[in-house]
Amino acid sequence: MVELPDGSWWDWDVVSCDAGELRLGAGHDLTYSHGLELVFSDPLFVQCPTAFQDPVFRAPRPDEIEAVTRRFGEAPGILVSFEAEAGGVEPVTCLVAAGGVEVVQGTVFRYWRGALEPGERHAPRVRSPGQQ
Repeated sequence: MVELPDGSWWDWDVVSCDAGELRLGAGHDLTYSHGLELVFSDPLFVQCPTAFQDPVFRAPRPDEIEAVTRRFGEAPGILVSFEAEAGGVEPVTCLVAAGGVEVVQGTVFRYWRGALEPGERHAPRVRSPGQQ
């Protein structure tokens, strides 16, 4: 199960996703920055909305472990399960099967900002002025 550091991690979204990495960003307001990321290496299976709120992380249920193991022929390095609000009537169940997960804390700006302080960085999709 994922253990989050203390903080206001209400608002979440998919910051980036490709064959090698899934990056979820969290904060109290994602308009300008986020302060926490879950970085999944080698994602095999991702079932979650692109934006969600208030996730409740839990241990995967036996049926979830079995379904993912059956689908891929072996158990993933990590299986993260949670329920989250996604704008519907009921919470959605989310699953991420991956090689591993890392919790990364630090300010990640969602807009171009010239001079960054130590520990600050830009989100992967942010481009500097003049970049294509």
